[in-house]
Amino acid sequence: MLVKSQVKYIQSLSQKKLRDQEDSFVAEGPKIINELLAATNVDLKQLYATETWILENQSQVSRIGAERIISVSPKELERISFLTSPNEVLGIFKKPEFSAALNMKGMVTLLLDAIQDPGNLGTIIRCADWFGITQVICSEECADVFSQKVIQSTMGSISRVRVEYLDPNLFLEEHKDVPVFAALLNGKDLHSFPKIKEGIILIGNESKGIRSSLINSSVQQLTIPRKGGAESLNAAVATGIILSQLT
Repeated sequence: MLVKSQVKYIQSLSQKKLRDQEDSFVAEGPKIINELLAATNVDLKQLYATETWILENQSQVSRIGAERIISVSPKELERISFLTSPNEVLGIFKKPEFSAALNMKGMVTLLLDAIQDPGNLGTIIRCADWFGITQVICSEECADVFSQKVIQSTMGSISRVRVEYLDPNLFLEEHKDVPVFAALLNGKDLHSFPKIKEGIILIGNESKGIRSSLINSSVQQLTIPRKGGAESLNAAVATGIILSQLT
């Protein structure tokens, strides 16, 4: 049974300041919870689950220990859930830890400039995971990767893709020996580019695109050819198409 202090604590994690302070985030739903429980670099702090989930996941319960699982009714789950339709289980996890340092050699890295929609950011991270991209650099203007909407959109990929928040201008300056590919509306046809094994793929803000200070003569500008009348592509969709072609 939930107590008032537990409800208040979970709700406080909707704020970035509290998530950073607690080094924690919230995830919900059986699929993403099971993904995170299987990850070796994400530690569970507390699980709130319905009897249905507990009965169907006895192996998980015995592995993580009953002391870290609090049984809640569907009504209680509604009180703590951030979802419109709560789904059986909610977990509080420590933020993932990645022991290795950022490595640009022989790696493809995504650099995101002010991706502000949480759903877009989460889907981009999920796309990165699908195509084997293990590191994503975000500008400070990007949505917080540990916000509820981003976490849900990653569907567990947050445990496999390292996300760092850095100044994009400084990042490119520090790695100017690495090829940079920028997604623009007036670039070279994406399909004319060969597959790459090393490089930085730069994706810009949903409405403003990539800030001009990040584009110089050494940046290879690419575009996804348009055949219809749409003004632009969703940032996450564009990222998926670009990764499919270049990797």
